[in-house]
Amino acid sequence: PSPGTLCRTKPTDLVFIIDSSRSVRPHEFEKIKVFVSRVIEGLDVGPNATRVGVINYASAVRSEFSLHTHQGKAALLQAVRGIQPLSTGTMTGLAIQFAISRTFSAAEGARARAPNFNKVAIVVTDGRPQDGVQDVSARARAAGIEIFAIGVGRVDMATLRQMASEPLDEHVDYVESYSVIEKLTHKFQEAFCVVSDLCATGDHDCEQVCVSTPGTYRCGCREGFTLNRDGKTCTACSGGLGSALDLVFLIDGSKSVRPENFELVKKFINQIVDSLEVSDKQAQVGLVQYSSSVRQEFPLGQFKNKKDIKAAVKKMSYMEKGTMTGQALKYLVDSSFSIGNGARPGVPKVGIVFTDGRSQDYITDAAKKAKDSGFRMFAVGVGNAVEDELREIASEPVAEHYFYTADFRTISRIGKKLQMKICVEEDPCECKSIVKFQAKVEDLINSLQQ
Repeated sequence: PSPGTLCRTKPTDLVFIIDSSRSVRPHEFEKIKVFVSRVIEGLDVGPNATRVGVINYASAVRSEFSLHTHQGKAALLQAVRGIQPLSTGTMTGLAIQFAISRTFSAAEGARARAPNFNKVAIVVTDGRPQDGVQDVSARARAAGIEIFAIGVGRVDMATLRQMASEPLDEHVDYVESYSVIEKLTHKFQEAFCVVSDLCATGDHDCEQVCVSTPGTYRCGCREGFTLNRDGKTCTACSGGLGSALDLVFLIDGSKSVRPENFELVKKFINQIVDSLEVSDKQAQVGLVQYSSSVRQEFPLGQFKNKKDIKAAVKKMSYMEKGTMTGQALKYLVDSSFSIGNGARPGVPKVGIVFTDGRSQDYITDAAKKAKDSGFRMFAVGVGNAVEDELREIASEPVAEHYFYTADFRTISRIGKKLQMKICVEEDPCECKSIVKFQAKVEDLINSLQQ
């Protein structure tokens, strides 16, 4: 399993009862198999730990494999991959009866009841049974089998409740379609966990700090250290220029951006400014507006704190002419990020270009030059912005660096997505201010959408 999901599971006899009636399409049946495999991956599988069996049913019931057929995880996963749908009716009651009389029998590898021992059935169905499930499910529960019922699509919710064990809210799940059944994986991995505090049991490999959550954990670091990309080890921050960043906004002030929208753009800029640590050692912010011409509102480093930057953004007046994006990009490369204009050598450079329409000039050369100069370029488009242009401006990987929304009112949500992945790999502390950024943006967006 992935790091952090190694759960000591209670010894369990686990049987999946899966519906492959004709309403379950072949590609949907594949999704059920993925779900079953994911749950198995999170278990402690073995003859003395968790044993797994699978019953496949439609009009008839087929035992795919018994609790004692496969002893190891790899063999189980291999067997699950080979299961084929039956594609006839829906005899759910019959399948549960089969589980009681056959699958959970000693002959098929089930173990005797014991206090520290679970017998669990997970039923996955998308239909209305053609037979009764209430009495047979009650018998199964009386025999000590805990039943989880998962319903998909147009399933009959009442029959799910008749099958499931108490408390129902923990044992009945519903998903709209097979394509989202995987989101239940985590719930079942946790359901079989006994050890909820893996940090306390020392069952982890964190270098400094272990943070426990039910059934899993994550690693953290002490103050002054940053978690490395492996998610386990920590590196000391070098301090000083650690989280330095030169950030320049390039804002479209063309007449298609109406005055009330221009105000929303200012809010968007300030939302991002808010989340930076501004000082001459940390983040510096510059602002350039363009329409038919290019105007530097203020250069990098002119304002030394957030309050002054935000006040200057609010005061910015609106140019209201054409859209010369290429000219603006050229200005960014030649002037905004020049040392004479306040940029600091050796500090990561980030440009955020905002536009709402097609450029009236040629952008290819300037866009390429910005990226070739090592600037991290984000492109944000609204309304009539052209996605091809946004992609041309955006840094690699393009999907993480360009954003588009049809409506200015949703622009604040882009602030959330601009999870400034501005970190410079060599120094993990480059990103300290950015981590804070991510936490704050959630709150900002909520307040802007009020």
